[in-house]
Amino acid sequence: MATTTKEMTTGAPLPLIFNFTIPLLLGNILQQTYSLIDAAIVGKFLGINDLAAIGASTSVVFLILGFCNGCCCGFGIPVAQKFGAREYETMRRYVSVSLQLATLMSVVIAILTCIYCADILRSMRTPDTIFQGAYYYLLVTFIGVPCTFFYNLLSSIIRALGDSKTPFWFLLFSTILNIVLDLFCILVLGWGVLGAGIATVVSQGISALLCYFYMYRHFPILKGTADDRKFRMPLAKNLLYIGVPMGLQFSITAIGSIMLQSANNALGTACVAAFTAAMRIKMFFICAFESLGIAMATYTGQNYGAGKPERIWQGIKASTLMMMVYAVCTFTILMFTSDKISLLFVDASETEILRDTVLFLHVSCYFFPILGLLCILRYTIQGAGYTNLAMLSGVSEMIARTLVSIYAVPVFGFLAVCYGDPVAWVAADLFLVPAFIYVYRRLKRRKGASSLLSA
Repeated sequence: MATTTKEMTTGAPLPLIFNFTIPLLLGNILQQTYSLIDAAIVGKFLGINDLAAIGASTSVVFLILGFCNGCCCGFGIPVAQKFGAREYETMRRYVSVSLQLATLMSVVIAILTCIYCADILRSMRTPDTIFQGAYYYLLVTFIGVPCTFFYNLLSSIIRALGDSKTPFWFLLFSTILNIVLDLFCILVLGWGVLGAGIATVVSQGISALLCYFYMYRHFPILKGTADDRKFRMPLAKNLLYIGVPMGLQFSITAIGSIMLQSANNALGTACVAAFTAAMRIKMFFICAFESLGIAMATYTGQNYGAGKPERIWQGIKASTLMMMVYAVCTFTILMFTSDKISLLFVDASETEILRDTVLFLHVSCYFFPILGLLCILRYTIQGAGYTNLAMLSGVSEMIARTLVSIYAVPVFGFLAVCYGDPVAWVAADLFLVPAFIYVYRRLKRRKGASSLLSA
């Protein structure tokens, strides 16, 4: 039975965005649930040092995989725009070229990152007590870059067609397989943090392969001729023009995170463990903002292609309302239960780590509305194809985190680490608000010019 696509160019924006966001949110919750379980297994069964080993490489993983994921999201934007404009032949050609680019880019990235893996960890001042574990975990993650790249690209293409449910089911399968392999590799085979990395790569590779065959079998709109599958340089250039800035935006943001994590690493293993636990919990709660942003990228891309900028502004208002409701609920939960949630990762006897974890979460949740607005505006701007502006917002984040790392952490210690992300979110919003106003005015002028030409 063929899977249906869905246009988001007509109908009330709020229910459209909400219904599209829910599968994305469930998928992100699955990913973060696995991340929590993975950290809990490592922290409880392998110890604080192994938990810190994974945490010490978190920002580096985000640097590389964030670039890959950003490129994949960017490659999906022309697909969404052509789908919204109902130019299905060009859309299919974009899909084929994006898969060819993904093959080349993922292999090159995997090779380069594997070669420089140890040097990256040394540059981050990773403590000697956790260096070996962090190296093995990072090396396996880099080897699996092609699996991650293709999995995210295929999911992005499917979402561009208005279907956010199918990627969720593949993610559900991947998460369950990941947890099973995690337990098997760590508890049965005794491979430690190396086993955690292997479990993730294998589960994503299998899911990517299944997703590819399913997509072409169940989405008739993607089935084309041999001519549609040819490599086309103009389309490749446009994909790279949109995708690479999105990838760089993630990576530039991650550079600031690496600076912050490097400064935190210098504070000792206890601070690294607290940072790792707090980040896992925080990422679990903020995945709704990311999901809402991804929904806005698809919504904006389709309405941009359809020439309906007024619907983009309606979508901004609807998504902001949903974001604020969620931010208030999340604030309430974290302010009263952070200490209990933290016990999932460390024993109650580790009082210093628990105290720092709770402090990090309390500071972060005050700034969640700022983060929510950041995700909505950034992805909306990306969906309209202005990925260079979104990349510059990442530069704002990087500068803010770098300044906190260099000047605040040495003076205020872990308290400054807690404020690293919130300061970066504020800096990004100070750029994104006027950037969105600029983009929206351009879209309205473009529509006015098109109306005059057609009159």
